[in-house]
This record gives sequence, structure tokens and C-alpha cells, in this order.
Amino acid sequence: MSHRRRTTLTLTTLGVTAALALQASPAAAGPGGPGAGPGSRPCAGGDAVEVPGAEHSVTACLDDLTTAGLLLHPAGQYTDAADWTGLHVPGTVNPTGVRGLQVDGYFPDTSTSNTLHGWDHDSQFVLRIPDDWNGGLVVAGAPGTRKQYASDFLVSDAVLAQGFAYASTDKGNNGVDFYRDGVAPGDAVAEWHERVTELAVAAKGALRRHLGQDPERTYVAGISNGGYLVRWQLENQAHLYDGGVDWEGTLFTPDGPNLFTYLPTAVRYTLGEADAEDMYAAGFAHGSEPLWDYHEQVYWGLTQKTYRAEFDPEYDPECPGPTAGTTLPAILAPCPSDADYDEWFADRDSQEVHDALARISLTGEIRKPLLTLHGTLDTLLPISTDSDVYAEMIADQHRDRLHRYYRIEGGNHVDSLVPLDPLHLRPMLPCFRTVFDALTAWVEEGARPPASTTVPRPTGVTATDPALLQTCSLG
Repeated sequence: MSHRRRTTLTLTTLGVTAALALQASPAAAGPGGPGAGPGSRPCAGGDAVEVPGAEHSVTACLDDLTTAGLLLHPAGQYTDAADWTGLHVPGTVNPTGVRGLQVDGYFPDTSTSNTLHGWDHDSQFVLRIPDDWNGGLVVAGAPGTRKQYASDFLVSDAVLAQGFAYASTDKGNNGVDFYRDGVAPGDAVAEWHERVTELAVAAKGALRRHLGQDPERTYVAGISNGGYLVRWQLENQAHLYDGGVDWEGTLFTPDGPNLFTYLPTAVRYTLGEADAEDMYAAGFAHGSEPLWDYHEQVYWGLTQKTYRAEFDPEYDPECPGPTAGTTLPAILAPCPSDADYDEWFADRDSQEVHDALARISLTGEIRKPLLTLHGTLDTLLPISTDSDVYAEMIADQHRDRLHRYYRIEGGNHVDSLVPLDPLHLRPMLPCFRTVFDALTAWVEEGARPPASTTVPRPTGVTATDPALLQTCSLG
């Protein structure tokens, strides 16, 4: 293999926050009770929300449930900015001023990786109910290995402003050592399914008990691993939902393509043992090269080693071992043994790994309307090895009548990285909002969404131009 000259990307506030957010956050302030702190308002006796099945919950009455208002409270009290900063483009304008109730709590669980609120208890959730409730509910699972507040800026703000209640969960295990949860390979990821289902049922029950009626419509939405959970829920628990938006969901399949068929090439590239042609052959897009330095420093090695530890802990028990690292450089460093993992994965002796993946894999057999959006320059979950394949899986199951697929030209996995190539990248968040509106119009009004297509990026404008930063047309 030819070697290339390595360059160094300074991890500035542009992207380092996203890397730091992958680590377990320090204990934050606990949620307040009635009238706790500025921005809170006195709660009446009937304001406390009972969440069926929750082991613990606290209700607060707030003047503003959006991130702008929640940030006025002590850090970590009602949102954790470290969990969502770095996922959007600075300068993005979100709605504000949504009064309502916020419920923080947790469901019974034995793992303790989530230290928010000083609870040291996983399966934490947040439920927000706007005073001007429109009768709908949006449920989300966290992206990556983040916590329950991770989609606050991307999803919660916009849907709350439309009147939807919003609920999100930490998925039952968190941080870079998530693979330590459970007994058998795949247990930690399998728990994600259970926790999203649990939250959807509980949030519906809480709205029924508190407001006297079930939600008229329930949607599931998420990004990355949260998008994967949208897919899984609509394949396996579709009776709970009326539809979903899958934003660049992770594709798990037993035999590939999946993380283990292309990330080892990225590890070899990181180690100087592969070149650009190898990367293109593995599925990474031409034009994504300005993103490679950042991903080799932050995402590729970490993602490969932790997910391999989840599904194949015996492959290299020493790396990552009982922890993915105790310092940021150690956390982000790849395991050299992972450079050859794709060869092992393709070997017939790796059947146990394929069996572990089969437990949590997707089939494409969706049962409710699903709208997928994915950026053509995604450099963590390349579109050619992910959503292009999942769209084919849906068609093979004869479910494409329920599906729309929007390939967003210039979109990448993390919106905060668009300044790395502002003339070719574009934010995905405006497109998510357009897609969500198209889903609700389809379900509630029978308005068929635009046909599946590649959404072109307007030329000659930078990523922070209002035409890209605030709007996205699917037509």
C-alpha cells in the first residue's frame, strides 16, 4: 500500500465538543421541583406528571422548554449542552418561548453509566409537554452513545414549537464503554430497542393520565444510532407509531455491509497502511476528503473498536479491554488489531459475530411510513454502504410504497463540520425539518411527499448562507 503524508487538524471548538461529548459527562445539577430557579414558574398541585413504569421522576414547570430557555438554568439541570453542542452549525436559529412541563426521570435498570443529575443510573429519560399541546408525540433515541438530551437542539426545539410533546431516552447505556453493559455480545445494543419501546409506551401513558387522552399521532425520529432505532421500531414495534424520520441511521446487517466491512479500511488509512483509492473502494465518497482528517482523529478508530468490542469481545480482549480509555487521546486512538478486522469478519470462523449482529439487524420490513434522509458526503456512515442499501432492502420487502428516500447532496454526518468545506458541504438540520413536515402532512392530511430523489446543493453559496442554513427544499 502507498503511504500518504499525514496532516494534523486542530480540534477547535468547531468539532472537539462532539468528541468530548462521547465521554461520560460529569454529574450535573438535579432537575428542579415546582418553581425551582429562574425561568421556572410555580407548579399547581395537579401539574406533577406520573410516568407509568418509571422508578423515579420529577416534574418542573418552565417558561421555555426549548434549548434557549433551558440554558438559562444551571448547567445540566434541564438540558446538557455538552451532549448536543457540536451537532449543528453555529448560527442556526431555533424556535424559542414554548411554555410547559418537563419531566426528568429513569426506569428500572442495573447499569450506572449515566451520571446526569447525580443519579448514576441508566435508562434516564426526558418528557416535555407544551402548554399548547397539539395532541401529538415525538419519541427519540439518542444518537451515538450520548444521553437523553442529545437531540434537544436538533429535534426537540422544532417539534415543541409545533405543539408536539417530546420524549427521549439515553437508550439504557452510555459513553464509550457502553459495550460493558450486558452479558452476551449484542446485549447493549439490544437494550436500546427495549428502552425506546419502553419510553414510547410510558410517554403515551403519561399523556393519557395527565391530559386525559392518548396522543392522536405518535412519531419516532432520530439521527445516526437514533435513526437506526427509528428503522428498528417501524420494523418491529410499528403499532406504537404513525410514522418516522430516519436521519442517516446506522445500518446493521448480519453479513454486511455494516460498520465492520468498511471501518477497518479507515483504520488502515489512519495508520498509514491504506490510500485514497482503498477508501473509495470501501465506500467513502469522492469529495469527502476534507472531512477525513477530522474523522481519523475522532470517529473511525473509536467507533470500530467499541462496536467490535460489543459484538466480538474475544477478537482482541486487550484492546479496548475493560475501558476504551481514560484520557481523550486513548479514547480516540484506534486498536491496531482492527486494521485487519474486515478480513476476520469475512472469514467463516467468525460466525458467532454474525449471529450476534443478527439479533439486532434490520430487514427493511417497515410497517409504517418512513422518510429517510442521508448526506452524500457522510464520512462516518457512508451513504453507499448504508441508506442506499437500506432503501434497496425496503424495496426487496415490497415496502417501498411506505418509504421516501432523500439523498442530500453535500450533507455529512455532523453539521458542525460544514466549515471544513463550506462551498461543498451543507447543513442537514433544515432538511430534517422539511422531511418531518412532509411526514406529518402525509400521515395527517394524506399529502404524498415528494418522490425519492437526490436533493441538489445550490451552487455558489457557502454553508452559512440563509438558503442553506435555514431552508431545504425537497422538490
